[in-house]
Amino acid sequence: MTDLYDLSPAIRLMIMGLVVAMGPLAWVWLRNRQAPVARRLQVLTLVTLFLTFDLVIFGAFTRLTDSGLGCPDWPGCYGHASPVGAQMHIETAQNAMPTGPVTHSKAWIEMIHRYLATGVGVLILTLTATSWLEKKRMQISPWWPTFTLIWVCLQGAFGALTVTMKLFPAIVTMHLLGGLVLLALLKIQSVRYAQAQGAQLPVVVSQPVRVLVLATFGLLWLQIALGGWVSTNYAVLACTDFPSCQGSLWPAMDFRQGFTLWRELGAGHDGANISFQALTAIHYVHRLSAYIVFVAMLVLAARLYRIRALRGQAQWLLGLALLQVATGLGNVLLGWPMLAAVMHTGGAAALVIVLTGTVFCTRAALGAAVRQN
Repeated sequence: MTDLYDLSPAIRLMIMGLVVAMGPLAWVWLRNRQAPVARRLQVLTLVTLFLTFDLVIFGAFTRLTDSGLGCPDWPGCYGHASPVGAQMHIETAQNAMPTGPVTHSKAWIEMIHRYLATGVGVLILTLTATSWLEKKRMQISPWWPTFTLIWVCLQGAFGALTVTMKLFPAIVTMHLLGGLVLLALLKIQSVRYAQAQGAQLPVVVSQPVRVLVLATFGLLWLQIALGGWVSTNYAVLACTDFPSCQGSLWPAMDFRQGFTLWRELGAGHDGANISFQALTAIHYVHRLSAYIVFVAMLVLAARLYRIRALRGQAQWLLGLALLQVATGLGNVLLGWPMLAAVMHTGGAAALVIVLTGTVFCTRAALGAAVRQN
């Protein structure tokens, strides 16, 4: 009798994720075994946040090396838990297309990304289980890690769809956004743990500053979505000059085709090959939006710097905003080099962490304006 579905690759992938997670779990326990439960959970949350940040960057590296289909099935690689067992299949695909999506190196990059993702999932599962077991001694709701666990499961589903739907741009973009939402959820929990232990008190700011924080936070997510759309449609090199694009400040663009969201990679709204004008529209909208977001971040950094308790966030915000400008220009003027492209994604992820922390460590003053010092 033949099984309807072979679960062995999924089970072996989960085992690999457990192996990846054992190191961080052991380190947290050994370093904090005498600490209160809330402290251990805070440290584990910060470690998970750090590894998730690394996962986002490695995901960008996977995409930029065209390794997203290095193993064209899921969760295994040609039905195996690693490229070692799939060597014959990979060799056949590589011989047929030496520069195609399946090669030995691309298969390893893709599977390492999956191992890291599964390891992060195990850490989040540990956070959730511990939070529920210790909820009577906890000062924050266990529903935060529970929602994070649900989210990481959805993120895994989008990872599977990224492969099975052959890098469908909307799915890949949502997968990127999902990873950054995961960073935000973990950052929120780390702030809540710090506040529960009295290590960090909410900073009271004036209503205009609070509105500016929230507005900049919203603009950041819009800009990241536009940047993801640029990357997943390979529209970075549609403009290779600055500040003009193709020698014009308003080049020929096809917005309808460029922003038809549900379509295959390289296809327009009518199913034909996507036009260069559509790729130009995708790139240029992201560039124009970047001007607005950069100004908003400069204004916010200046306002936050006037508040003593938020000067660290102001300095991080300014530094990361300048890094995004530098790496964005590097992508355009230097022909999309790997280092600049990966750093651009990393800078966006770091901005999510910094601004999420700013949103959840501040609150608006009630009544009269606050003296900010």
